[in-house]
Amino acid sequence: MTEPLLSVRDLKVVFHLRRGDFTAVNGISFDIMPGEVLGVVGESGAGKSMTGTAIMGLVDPPGEVSASEIRLMGERIDGLDEEGFRKIRGKRIGMVMQDPLTSLNPLYTVGEQLVETIQRHLPLNNAQARERAIKLLAEAGIPSPEERIDAYPHQFSGGMRQRVVISLALAAEPDLVIADEPTSALDVSVQAQIIKVLKDLCASRGVGVMLITHDMGVIAEAADRMIVMNKGEIVETGTVGDIIKRPREPYTIKLIEAIPSIKSQNPRYAAAAARGEVVAANDDTAPLVSVENLFCEFDLSPSVFSRLFGGNRKIVKAVNDVSFTIGRGSTYGLVGESGSGKSTCARMMVGLQPPTAGSVKLEGTDIWKDKGASAKRRRSIQMIFQDPYASLNPRWRVGEIIAEPIRALGLTSSRAEINDRVADLLDKVRLDPGVMNKYPHEFSGGQRQRVAIARALSSQPEIIICDEPTSALDVSVQAQVLELMTALQEEFGLTYLLISHNLAVVRQMADAVGVLHNGVLVESGPVEEIFGNPQADYTKMLLEAVPDISKVA
Repeated sequence: MTEPLLSVRDLKVVFHLRRGDFTAVNGISFDIMPGEVLGVVGESGAGKSMTGTAIMGLVDPPGEVSASEIRLMGERIDGLDEEGFRKIRGKRIGMVMQDPLTSLNPLYTVGEQLVETIQRHLPLNNAQARERAIKLLAEAGIPSPEERIDAYPHQFSGGMRQRVVISLALAAEPDLVIADEPTSALDVSVQAQIIKVLKDLCASRGVGVMLITHDMGVIAEAADRMIVMNKGEIVETGTVGDIIKRPREPYTIKLIEAIPSIKSQNPRYAAAAARGEVVAANDDTAPLVSVENLFCEFDLSPSVFSRLFGGNRKIVKAVNDVSFTIGRGSTYGLVGESGSGKSTCARMMVGLQPPTAGSVKLEGTDIWKDKGASAKRRRSIQMIFQDPYASLNPRWRVGEIIAEPIRALGLTSSRAEINDRVADLLDKVRLDPGVMNKYPHEFSGGQRQRVAIARALSSQPEIIICDEPTSALDVSVQAQVLELMTALQEEFGLTYLLISHNLAVVRQMADAVGVLHNGVLVESGPVEEIFGNPQADYTKMLLEAVPDISKVA
């Protein structure tokens, strides 16, 4: 019988806190075989990431790791000191973190970081290491790797940075890769590429992968076996097919039921069809928002001299002649890969990035050319960002965060009225008004996103631009947030621009959808028409790349 690549027995992680001990991982056991992808799923706080961190020897005080046994290729590693773990990290165990910015040094190019990692573990000179680095970037799906290797992390989109992190994890040809939410920030097409990279790695070199994710679709596409965790314990384990098709535990059933399906028709369209009605995706006669022939160019020339005197200039058209309208009270979805121009469109619409040409009109008024439109735009258009922790000031209490737009826009100056409004907004987003004295770090990811929604609502906007509002959330929390957004839209008549790489979410939420590719709007129309009968080859490719649990045998 083949020996496990990784064998974990009775792993326990306890944090000794002032208020008592907190058990993050409670005596779990599992194996990963050579060439196997083991999926680990569960909600935030289930202990998934803590398990991977403990295996890597990265749990810091007041955390304490105890295990009967952890073996890597038959060799015990649970008793190693810091120096011993340092020798196996990167070389024998590679790790892909969820947030690429925490894994990359902003002061060095990605090439310098890759070359350093490669040379630390492999006997290669500078030229050989650079050649391997370029190959790794290409395998991870980064276009023009020969040029991008000399770029800094901030010059990449979120999805591109994650590809760089995956390249770093594979740089020293490890035996085991612990991938912690490696695709949560990626588009469906890039997800498919990364899943293929991981599976090819397992097949060609016998590498084992511990794939930690809240995305059951990714598990369905990538994993051979899976374990389901809840509150630090394994509640169910088995083959992917058995658990997805025949789940036994109520917790597993709840997770699977919360997953939106790309094949499910938009609820509004389905309800209208049942009544024999036709849904109007947009009121084109009087749109609330009109984006007309929008362009945005960035000068990426290597030097100021080039920019000033027209030398070797490099101009990138991030948005290239994009036009669409959004009717009042409707939701327009904007989809496309990283770098397609989605977020740039959003920044121009909310007033954060001036367009090179074209217009953004709010009820017929150009927000960039009409001097009197600035105040109206600040109040009428708000934004919800992808990462609620990064968008909320960690030094402010939640009450102050939500109250700031009310004060800044002069909606009221009465302290009592402001407090009443904040309490009402917290209640609207299903949070206890008593939490207004807490700080962002005291909330879960889903709760923080509710705080971000409350802040967006505080200026009484007409339009909310949602930039990947659920991509960092578990499927069950995602379902709650989407339900909340739908309820708020109906209650306040809100208009949404929904930017997401999760096409199932877009189909569930949007009335109309636009597909961006390299800054160009290749297709736009009612969501059921685009998803049911796509015309552009690029749209067809995106839809075919969506991970889907229904594909499991």
